[in-house]
Amino acid sequence: MNRKPLAVVHVLIPFVVAVAAWAAWLGWDQHRDVHPDGSVTGPYEAWQVAGLVLTLAACVVWSTSRGHAVAAVLGTTAGMGAASYYDWSDDSSGLFALGVAMVVVGTLAGTSALAALLPHVKRGGRRGGP
Repeated sequence: MNRKPLAVVHVLIPFVVAVAAWAAWLGWDQHRDVHPDGSVTGPYEAWQVAGLVLTLAACVVWSTSRGHAVAAVLGTTAGMGAASYYDWSDDSSGLFALGVAMVVVGTLAGTSALAALLPHVKRGGRRGGP
């Protein structure tokens, strides 16, 4: 049996989940909020970003628990990079590229840390075998 197509699927699932999660949590909110004092915030609220992070964490935990930690990290990071690029690329200043790079680096760091931590949590902090 050829295992290469399975490897692609294991990367593709977190990629699709990341893109769909971006669309569900952040994709619909495109306007900035102007407060009475004139300050501007947004377009995203903290609860939207928290929901996105929890959704991605659940996907990474699910995939890592099935032995596909590297695929989970790479797929989630690529999906977040693609979604943020698509969402922000209409910015005429060109600074969206910096934002996309920050999303990619942050996603890579966060998912890598979570995937590395999971085996230790599963073993209860013990070293060695199962």
